[in-house]
Amino acid sequence: MLKIFLILYFILFSTLVFSKEIPVIVISPGKTLQSKSSVGSDVEIIDSKTMQNSNELFIGDILDNSLNGMNHFQSGGYGTASGIQLRGQPKRYTTVYIDGVKVSDPSTPSNDYSFNNLISGSFDRIEVLKGAQSSIYGSGALAGTVQLFSKRGREGHNKDVSIYTGSFNTKKVDLSFDGKENNYDYFIGFTNFSTVGESAMRDNTEEDGYRNDSLTINYGYNINDSFRLENYLYYNDSFLEYDSVNKSQNDIEFSDDQQAIYTARLINTNGNFKNTISYNNTYILRNTTGNDKKNYYGYRDAINLISEYNFNLDNRIILGLDNEFDKAELYNYYTASSYTESDEAIYSQYFDLQLRPKKNTYTTFGLRRDYHTTVKDYYTGRVTVAYKLDNNTKLRTNLGTSVRFPSLNSLNHGNRLIDKGKLKPETGKSIDVGIDKFFPKHDINLNATTFFLKYKNDIKGWSSHSGGVGGTYALDNSNSKTQSYGLELQTNWKPNNDYFLGLGYTRTETYDGTTCDNPDGGCNDEMNVRVPRHQINLIGTKNVSNKLSHSLKIKYVGERRDFGNTNNSFSDVILSNYMVADWVTNYKLFDTYNLNISAKNILDKRYSEAYEYKAPGRSINFMLKKSY
Repeated sequence: MLKIFLILYFILFSTLVFSKEIPVIVISPGKTLQSKSSVGSDVEIIDSKTMQNSNELFIGDILDNSLNGMNHFQSGGYGTASGIQLRGQPKRYTTVYIDGVKVSDPSTPSNDYSFNNLISGSFDRIEVLKGAQSSIYGSGALAGTVQLFSKRGREGHNKDVSIYTGSFNTKKVDLSFDGKENNYDYFIGFTNFSTVGESAMRDNTEEDGYRNDSLTINYGYNINDSFRLENYLYYNDSFLEYDSVNKSQNDIEFSDDQQAIYTARLINTNGNFKNTISYNNTYILRNTTGNDKKNYYGYRDAINLISEYNFNLDNRIILGLDNEFDKAELYNYYTASSYTESDEAIYSQYFDLQLRPKKNTYTTFGLRRDYHTTVKDYYTGRVTVAYKLDNNTKLRTNLGTSVRFPSLNSLNHGNRLIDKGKLKPETGKSIDVGIDKFFPKHDINLNATTFFLKYKNDIKGWSSHSGGVGGTYALDNSNSKTQSYGLELQTNWKPNNDYFLGLGYTRTETYDGTTCDNPDGGCNDEMNVRVPRHQINLIGTKNVSNKLSHSLKIKYVGERRDFGNTNNSFSDVILSNYMVADWVTNYKLFDTYNLNISAKNILDKRYSEAYEYKAPGRSINFMLKKSY
């Protein structure tokens, strides 16, 4: 199967003639507006049109079906634990931002962000920046950064309503109001989602339901020609029924979660200067109940300042101050009854110098200092180069270093870590080299990237910490090798206004020495868990008329290593390869209505993205949207 895809790929695209590029504006690579054609970093965009036409309900699924070099996994159906893996690395090595503000859950073991509750209705655009980006995005940006941009008010006053229904008694209602007039703009979006679902695990047939309510509010006010005030509020309340991993226990587990994000931002523009100061507060509460009951609480305050000075159109410097304060209520695994509250802060200073030294050359030099209140100072940096051979061809490279500080959970694991300063942060480096070519004569673009990434001090080891509670073991740094390398290929072809074809292929090799130093001595593969060596995404769209279109999506995922669990004495397993296909039809009614009909997993393929958990079977779904 894989060889057939690759042969077709090179036969189809090796004989075509290239033409000029299509201009695209991005923000994430340098925290400012830039033309994608001048960026040396590898950045992918999911634009507003793609978001609007997608039949996917959750951000994680949109990323999974739209991006190359990324693997998405989920432990069952909607609402269950999920994660994204960029360039073969666990999700804790990818930072997530909403409207420029970092989001994560300080109460989780790795202080990362899960996409399982993030519904797509109120988001307009996504940018994914790959490679080590800690010099500009701080702790955790080893494999990359995902930035989501919420919807803003459009000219006039508008209303949008969409109703979704489908298999497993799935229902979703989106209602939004937005507008822009004189010196203010606003967006208010509300989403209600519910499903009775399927059983998350294979050992039973009971239904695991899920409910999600979310509210998004954006408000911007232009005080005068120089000052603008922006406010962003996101609130989510969800309830999930899920299955215990241990088959001998009753499946009565559920999780009742709340999440709130508030951001206030003041922007000052004065000639060549632009200064932005922002305050952010994130609050997450998770209550799980089943065979036992646990409560998790995470809290973040952040004050950030970004100053931009433009020497001219192509030369600028970005200066930034980030101040983050995290606090969490952590469960004590040793006593199984008590909690401890812990907090840490990170104070950061950075600069990013973006220059055009020659007509066809664009460069970036960045440096960052992070001061962590427990593990102290660390420095990271990056260099990017973009060179345009002509208006149709760009060569690019990104070389960067990264840091990931220990989470609150790691520093306070079971109250056993006595000398916290001995737990080192994880540090890494990565390099990627790529080429972007554009073919407007045939409306084709081609992107190819090869990458290498490695890091050390993985916080997975265990060490005796004498003098601790009971003198037992606590988390420590591992000395084993951890790295990944691979190749990403992406082609989009639009032969005319009626057809579109997109094809992506990713080859990834990883080595996880922390859990598999010897594949012949206990584990079955040295790869990071749930990372496929081969992954292919194919999408074809046919516009029958200006009102009717059909799309076929096919995804192939190769075999993956996964950890076992208590049911198989924690022995490693291999998850089987799989291929799934989705069919989507869009039809415009009376200019203001849009009907979307989708058949997901039309082959009813039974597969797993996590050991013993099953992915949803075939479903038929209908969505009707009206704009006023």
